[in-house]
Amino acid sequence: MAISLYAATIPSCQQLLGAVDALLDKAQAFCAEKGIGEEEMINARLIEDMLPFAYQVRSTATHSLGAVEAIRKGTFSPDRSPPPESFAALKQLVADTRSGLAALDPAEIDGFEGRPMCFELPGFRADFTAENFLLSFSQPNFYFHATTAYDIMRMKGVQIGKRDFLGVWRTV
Repeated sequence: MAISLYAATIPSCQQLLGAVDALLDKAQAFCAEKGIGEEEMINARLIEDMLPFAYQVRSTATHSLGAVEAIRKGTFSPDRSPPPESFAALKQLVADTRSGLAALDPAEIDGFEGRPMCFELPGFRADFTAENFLLSFSQPNFYFHATTAYDIMRMKGVQIGKRDFLGVWRTV
């Protein structure tokens, strides 16, 4: 069975972004229930040298819809701006990302195959095809950041499990 580039990437991003949205609701409810300021969760890190929860959530947007936008431009550089500082802002970012993904034309994504793409940092450049960029760089990053956001919530004591991470399955 052949699978299109769109089918290999976008539906899974949509699924997990739905889960991230629900996880944000649970994190916000947990903070309210425990009398914890939302900034404590927003700024939480698994370990000192890792980036905080808000960055992890924002990176799910960066490595889904942001990756598509980067392919349209032909270059990707990490977002170095400060991440959103509230649950409301994070939820809006996730909602906007989900809307943007829902509006994508599968034929456009499939048409990216073979298109040159480069990842750039000061003093560093990596050249990809669009499909290799999506499948070997952005998709693994997307899952890493979604998992790290989930792990931070678990570490802080939010009662969530694997089903919360998986979101709504795409069944028959």
